[in-house]
Amino acid sequence: MTELHVHLDGSLRPETVWELAAEQGIALPAKTVEELRTLMQAPVPCGSLGEYLSRFAVSKNCLQTETALERVAFELAEDMAEDGVTCGEIRFAPQFSTERGLTQRQVTEAVGRGVCRGMEEHPSLRLGLILCCMRGDDRETERRNRETVELAAEMKDGGIVCGVDLAGAEEVYDTGLFRDLFAQVRRYGLNRTIHAGEAAGPDSVWKALELGAMRIGHGIAAAKDEKLMQELADRKIPLEVCITSNVQTKGVPSLEEHPIRKLYEAGVRVTINTDNRTVSDTTMTKELRLAREVLGFQEEDIRRMEEYAAEGSFLGRQTGRSRG
Repeated sequence: MTELHVHLDGSLRPETVWELAAEQGIALPAKTVEELRTLMQAPVPCGSLGEYLSRFAVSKNCLQTETALERVAFELAEDMAEDGVTCGEIRFAPQFSTERGLTQRQVTEAVGRGVCRGMEEHPSLRLGLILCCMRGDDRETERRNRETVELAAEMKDGGIVCGVDLAGAEEVYDTGLFRDLFAQVRRYGLNRTIHAGEAAGPDSVWKALELGAMRIGHGIAAAKDEKLMQELADRKIPLEVCITSNVQTKGVPSLEEHPIRKLYEAGVRVTINTDNRTVSDTTMTKELRLAREVLGFQEEDIRRMEEYAAEGSFLGRQTGRSRG
């Protein structure tokens, strides 16, 4: 089983966050682990992508030390292995863990150590890291994003960093704002995926393709544009679809109305992912069950989507620095 789209900071064990907060002297807005779990999970129904993303804030303060980062990365590797994942790509924004003096390199190396330890414990598991740039229009965000790209370029030959992503408030910051950034990503020959077509329409996906996206994070709005679906199918661009999350963030009105089947039947290379295991209270096992039992996919369809995911994985696909 291959998982292409899972966020580290959205997949933390509440028990671990509770312990990390106690170790670091951080006050949590909860009196018990169960209260904390409720705060870390998105409500059902969830009001918007913004409300969904607010669930990350609870644990952010606890991810400012190398020890904590290594631990949560190791635990996510454990959870993925237990879920039956054999190949996975974990994404995170290293800039989010620099508030207490860590550099983005130290953050990424700590996460890498945790992931490598997880693979040592579970030899059948192969993992890579995708470094997220963040949407924003201020100079500090731009500086941090440039640093993230430079770091990905420096670390890509080491084998653990396998790509770059663009994440954040898509409905606020237009995908086209990041053309210059992704021109740099392309010059470095980095694998690239972009969150698009989740909280914004098909135009966002078109722009992600213009920026050179090799995969699209979510991309479900493409179902509203026949020409776009054909373009995605022709170019064999995988969509990293996250069924439960898409409903929670109001990307689709309901589970039954999710457009993944329409996309699949149009020949688009859809793949199934969790997005955020804790925030969405899900696993790959649960997502595949929804695909079968609610959305009507047969085992042959599931196998084909698994093939799409395996073929679309960035692991082992580093392309080297471009001369252009």
